[in-house]
Amino acid sequence: MGEQRTLGINGLGRIGKLTLWYHLGRDDFDRLVVNVGRPVGTSLDAIVQYIAKDSTYGPLHRYLNGHSGVRDIKVIDEAAGTIRAHGKEIVILRDVRNPKDIPWRDCGANLVVECTGKFRDPHAEPAVAAGALRGHLAAGARVVLQSSPFKSKLKGVPLPDDTVMLINGINHYQFDAGKHKLVSAASCTTTALAHMMRPLLDRDLTRHMITAGMSTVHAVTNSQPVLDAVPGANATDLRKTRGALGNVVLTSTNAAAALEMVMPEIARIGFMADSVRIPTASVSLIILNVTFQTEASTDGTVAMDREAINEIYREAAEGEARGLLKYSDEQNVSADMLGEDAAVVIEGVETHTRTGFVDLRLPAQRPGDGQQHHSLRVPLAHVKIFGWYDNEMGSYTHRLGELTAHVARSL
Repeated sequence: MGEQRTLGINGLGRIGKLTLWYHLGRDDFDRLVVNVGRPVGTSLDAIVQYIAKDSTYGPLHRYLNGHSGVRDIKVIDEAAGTIRAHGKEIVILRDVRNPKDIPWRDCGANLVVECTGKFRDPHAEPAVAAGALRGHLAAGARVVLQSSPFKSKLKGVPLPDDTVMLINGINHYQFDAGKHKLVSAASCTTTALAHMMRPLLDRDLTRHMITAGMSTVHAVTNSQPVLDAVPGANATDLRKTRGALGNVVLTSTNAAAALEMVMPEIARIGFMADSVRIPTASVSLIILNVTFQTEASTDGTVAMDREAINEIYREAAEGEARGLLKYSDEQNVSADMLGEDAAVVIEGVETHTRTGFVDLRLPAQRPGDGQQHHSLRVPLAHVKIFGWYDNEMGSYTHRLGELTAHVARSL
């Protein structure tokens, strides 16, 4: 019998819990070690109940086996923190929160998924008092996958050479086991956006982008309070402390900046991004606006119409992005996308295109010309594309799980 394949997970919040669910249903790891870092409830059964049920996605056994599934999770050893769930051992660690003190080495976990959202700085040294991402390496992990973008306190300083941001299906193949120690899996929005942009950048018809803008209509997250709260020290976005249940909240997103890290060709495009938080539990929507330089025939018609854009996505969904990008001609609402296993689902019935002509004023060709300037008529196409993504599970955690499995096979 070969050596047990053990995965470490730090944090049991939304992404940590769903990461555990994902790997319980796959064969990439035999054993899962989860660090909670503190006592939970009055016994280990409190964690069992938390793992077994979910207010958004229903019970674990239905996620794994559909409506014919049967609950199969129980405490094995209270003191040791051992649980048995659907044929796999889960060890719950409840003693320490600082990554450098978590016993990953003793647990045999050389790959750790960091899901707390608290340790994001790739420059921070393991010994800092508040804890650091690199603390996991000091504690025995060979590679750490972070379930969010890196966020460094050293503004303008390049990321260390042993770090990389990867999105499964976009640039996961760039992982180098001999070089990379810290891996960011970007964010849910960046993941969906990357899969919307990739087919456009890969086709001659749409690769000549001039500008792009994105708004995500995003479900709430645990970073938002249920009711209004007092802003923390140095808080700059006061809207993030307003109650999540009764408000539409305008806020920012770093999706465009993160996208450049996984798709460097985006840097040449003027790309803007913003976010609107809405009071739903999961499933978000990207509204992507792109302006292209296109071609016009002598009669003024253009090749870049609605059907041409939709055909690009149909082709990608059936070809190079199969299983990652889906295309729909149906009229969907967010509930239809809950648990949908796709990085993004294109809502084809809402694709819109408009073409216009811009007259560029150019200087006189030669000094002394009587004509002060001449103009050049350039056809531009503006395209609006809608993409659904289940920001917690189907789009993000499933892609994170696939990336984790890829890294594990590379070690």
